[in-house]
Amino acid sequence: MSAFVRACGLSELEEDTPKRVELDGTPVSVVKTEGEVFAIHDICSHANVSLSEGEVEDCQIECWLHGSSFDLRTGKPSGLPATRPVPVYPVKIEGDDVLVSLNQES
Repeated sequence: MSAFVRACGLSELEEDTPKRVELDGTPVSVVKTEGEVFAIHDICSHANVSLSEGEVEDCQIECWLHGSSFDLRTGKPSGLPATRPVPVYPVKIEGDDVLVSLNQES
C-alpha cells in the first residue's frame, strides 16, 4: 500500500478547476468539487490527453479532446469514445495539505 504524499495545498484548489500534479512520476489531476477533493489519473483512457485540461461538472471530468467524461469517484467513463475507466486515488486532507496515495481505489 502506497503512503500518502502531499499533492498540493487545499488553498491552491479552485472549485471545479482541475490541478495537475505529478506524484512519483504519475500524472494526477486533483479536483475540488461539491465539497470534496478527488484525485484521478490525469491521462484519458481513450487518448493520451491530460484530463486536467478539461472541465468539471456534476462530479465528472471531461476530456477536452473527444468529450468523454469520467466519474471523479470511480474513474468510470460515462460516455463514448472512452470505454475503460481511469484510476482514482485515495485522498486525505490534513490542515491545508491535500494528501494522495497512489494505491488505487478502483
